[in-house]
Amino acid sequence: MTQIPAIAVLDIGKTNLKICLLALDDGRPLSEHKRQNQVLDLAPYPQLDIEGIWQWFKLTIKSLTPQYLIQKLVCTTHGATAVCMSADAIAMPVLDYESNLCCSEDERYQTLRPPYAHSLSPNLGVGLNLGRQLHWQAQQYPAEFAKVKHILMYPQYWGWRMSGVMASEVTSLGCHTDLWNPQTNSFSSLVDKMQWQPRFPKLLKTGTNLGLVLHTLATELGLPATCQVINGIHDSNASLVPYLKAKKAPCTVISTGTWVVIAAIGASLQDLKEQCDMLANVNAFGDAVPCIRFMGGREWQHLATAQAATVADLNAVMALEVHALPSFSEQGGPFNHDHSKQGKFVGPINQLSDAQRTALASLYCAFMTQYCLDLVQDQQQGNIYVEGSFASNDLLLSILALLNDTQAVLASADSTGTTLGTALSIDACDWPQTLPTQKPTAIHLTTEIKAYYRHWLSLIA
Repeated sequence: MTQIPAIAVLDIGKTNLKICLLALDDGRPLSEHKRQNQVLDLAPYPQLDIEGIWQWFKLTIKSLTPQYLIQKLVCTTHGATAVCMSADAIAMPVLDYESNLCCSEDERYQTLRPPYAHSLSPNLGVGLNLGRQLHWQAQQYPAEFAKVKHILMYPQYWGWRMSGVMASEVTSLGCHTDLWNPQTNSFSSLVDKMQWQPRFPKLLKTGTNLGLVLHTLATELGLPATCQVINGIHDSNASLVPYLKAKKAPCTVISTGTWVVIAAIGASLQDLKEQCDMLANVNAFGDAVPCIRFMGGREWQHLATAQAATVADLNAVMALEVHALPSFSEQGGPFNHDHSKQGKFVGPINQLSDAQRTALASLYCAFMTQYCLDLVQDQQQGNIYVEGSFASNDLLLSILALLNDTQAVLASADSTGTTLGTALSIDACDWPQTLPTQKPTAIHLTTEIKAYYRHWLSLIA
């Protein structure tokens, strides 16, 4: 059987793991494999399941190599994660960024972190600022941290595991870490104060070739000896790559998964507000992009049921005047700084059926997305593109389309939201069709949605 030449993308999200194969010649999707991610509750602190991910990756790739000639391996991951290495092994377990343990050193950390005006990285809770994690590990486990020779951002750890080559990369360094100054394209004052810079490997371009896959790994998995390992990318930034390469600015890209990250490509950095969880992410080309986010995927899981919702269910929710008010996550988002804003319901929530509760979840996530759009877009023009899990929610998309009647709302047919962008970040991949296939919203809703949104705004004021 003739093997199909392919690129393999390892996509490590906080909730799910995916391995997606794309055709090497034109980027068409070939295969997708998925499982849930997990956090291990082990000593000395909650930690990521590094070995579980690695074994699943190897088993999956080995099952694919008889059919596919995998010529490139590349990884995209969630942010707020780094791996502390000795010379050639993990020196400390990888802390789960949702753990609040690292807040115990917060008083001292606040005196060290760079000002928002320099880093454009807001002061976030738990371990969402990677610098806070590293500082906590250094203070709580000084003997172990003293053995750390290299600090690898999460995609780069997997690149090293596949190739043996260590590197740093700007999109993961520049996503609310406190470690990077996006305005000078250099490490922040925190890195200087902690004397960490020698532990970060050389900065290499996103998508550049790190080297060939390790010979032992190629033999074990059935990969060709010529398979290249690519310097990987932060997942939300991967979603931006197709639009950046297609020169679609100004436009807005909404990347959805565990987090909803809204990136206003072409907008100004001047109006970012730290208290609203607004930040500058650094894209694959090293440029700062105004962003805002909330933990929409996690909130969706909290609010929705297994029953699908229809327009009739949405109308029933509005007829009963039921509202969900932010926020249903304790991490990030424009309301996280206000402890009085804890998720609650207005109206007879107990009268809703399961399908109507799912409709309420769509309404809430659409309203939260719109609230964030209004903050970050800066009178932005151009299309609004929705990537990831929300791209298949026609009800949510139709609500957004109605609330943004001067901008087209288009959903990506790439269900992963990051796969195509990760592949397109590779130096050698420049397929003619760089944009994901777009589909317009298919449901037409009553304009009463606008009045309902205005009432929701009055309730959260």
